[in-house]
Amino acid sequence: MSVAGRLSRWSVRARSTIAAAIVVTLGLGVASAAMLLVLYQTLQRSTQAAAETRARQLVEQMRTDGPAELDPGLLGTDGQVGLIQVLDDRGAVRLASAGAPKSAVAPVIVPPGQTVTLGRIQLSGDRGDLWVTARGATTPAGPVTVLVGGNREPVERTVATVGMLLAITGPLVVGLVAWATYFLVGRALRPVERIRARVDTISTEQLDERVPVPPTGDEIAHLAQTMNHMLTRLQAGHAAQRRFISDVSHELRSPLSAISTALELAHNRPDMLDAELVEESLIPETRRMRDLVDDLLLLARADEHQLRVRADNVDLDDIIASEKVRLQGNSRLTVRAHIGAARVSGDRRQLARMVRNLVDNAVRHADSTVELVCEQVRDTAVIRIADDGPGIPADQRKRVFERFVRLDIARTRDAGGSGLGLAIVAEIVSAHRGTVSIGDSDDSGACVTVTLPADTDSYVPAEASR
Repeated sequence: MSVAGRLSRWSVRARSTIAAAIVVTLGLGVASAAMLLVLYQTLQRSTQAAAETRARQLVEQMRTDGPAELDPGLLGTDGQVGLIQVLDDRGAVRLASAGAPKSAVAPVIVPPGQTVTLGRIQLSGDRGDLWVTARGATTPAGPVTVLVGGNREPVERTVATVGMLLAITGPLVVGLVAWATYFLVGRALRPVERIRARVDTISTEQLDERVPVPPTGDEIAHLAQTMNHMLTRLQAGHAAQRRFISDVSHELRSPLSAISTALELAHNRPDMLDAELVEESLIPETRRMRDLVDDLLLLARADEHQLRVRADNVDLDDIIASEKVRLQGNSRLTVRAHIGAARVSGDRRQLARMVRNLVDNAVRHADSTVELVCEQVRDTAVIRIADDGPGIPADQRKRVFERFVRLDIARTRDAGGSGLGLAIVAEIVSAHRGTVSIGDSDDSGACVTVTLPADTDSYVPAEASR
């Protein structure tokens, strides 16, 4: 297994600690190297500047005084100036600081008024390592060359000491950062572990439980809130699924019981299996069960976002007109229709089913009158189906579009309703990018209004009511 694969098996706490340690180590290494380099260059420039200053002082005094009259203090050495030599015009040493070699450390003659940096010169044995500066001067005794060496060893010792301190404190800092990261990440992940432990104990029978939300208001608190919202949705979905299964079982039980009873009667009494039994019991119940299964399949496709919509040009006024003709055969009802031209783009079969469900729902609950309206308002096609029945309470008007929802007995007096008609209407309207709502009709009943995007390219001015 690769290193990346092995690291991926480690905990977030361990990976964070290792990452922090590596980053701090690299940062300290780069910062230490940069600091040592800057320190070395700063001390070097300071030492060389001290040497140049001492050479200039010597040259200034020897312009008026000869080498023999030179101030002895200028020939003294300190922590920065480690060597002084005054050479004559033949390169011989005329004056030197204490402990300096008898011969010139660099056989160079510099003309008066000029300065030459000779760079690093290593003396023999352990006598020193110097940065030497040479400066020419004119004296009453003749031209001389002043050599001043800046001591390099104190610079190297200082840099070495600082480097050693960094080498000692660096691992301590890395260890402190690693411990702090391990501790803080552990503290930060503790609420996550509590959330995980709580979620691990939640089963389908305990979806009402929620994970603890820390009072910090940070990302982990937002995670806990999101988890609780998800559990709420799961609880609602699970309850809806159980209710759906119960409703389906209840709806299928009635036709299956009727068919089973009729078949048992036919089995025990073959002479009873006649055309009347088939037409009045077996065929209607079979059709009812088939229609229920078809409705369930349509809703299942809608749930899976597979309710396909064809892009046909559909004249809604023709569909409403067909429903008007169908209702005119019902002697119990008075049909009022106001049908104007309205065209949409969609699936004709689904739109016809949507209208049929709305009309059947209105007929089912109407006392004596059903009103059909179709019109086009600017870029919107509008359908209104109204009845003069008991109406739907305002607080139930959204709920009736849910599956297997029936309201009071007054609106469900027929035995054949499954409670899926308006749910199918809502799914078909949504698939056609429209809206559906319920209000009050002029006769105090219910009025269902459907709005769909109109096919304005094929729009025909509204006709007179049919």
